[in-house]
Amino acid sequence: MEYGYSILMGIFAGAILIYAGLMALTKNYKILPLRASISVKPKDEKVYMTQLAKAVALAALAPLLSALAGLWNIIAALIVLLISAVLLIWLGTKLMQGVK
Repeated sequence: MEYGYSILMGIFAGAILIYAGLMALTKNYKILPLRASISVKPKDEKVYMTQLAKAVALAALAPLLSALAGLWNIIAALIVLLISAVLLIWLGTKLMQGVK
């Protein structure tokens, strides 16, 4: 299975993107895990869920980019995963800073 890593990472990225889509469509605060919903009490739950969906979708791009790089080289895929995960999670935190 030459492309096993790429297939698994693609499935993982797709699952995260589906979750982000559900958060954006429903804007339901109760879709969050209990631990996260207890620690964060936003003033406007719908705005918070929209922004959080954007941040989660950004984070899902890291495994997707890694899956694409894995089609070429597995070492490059791991490097892309590490660098893009750090960068995209940082961008997600910047996106969430303005939400109250």
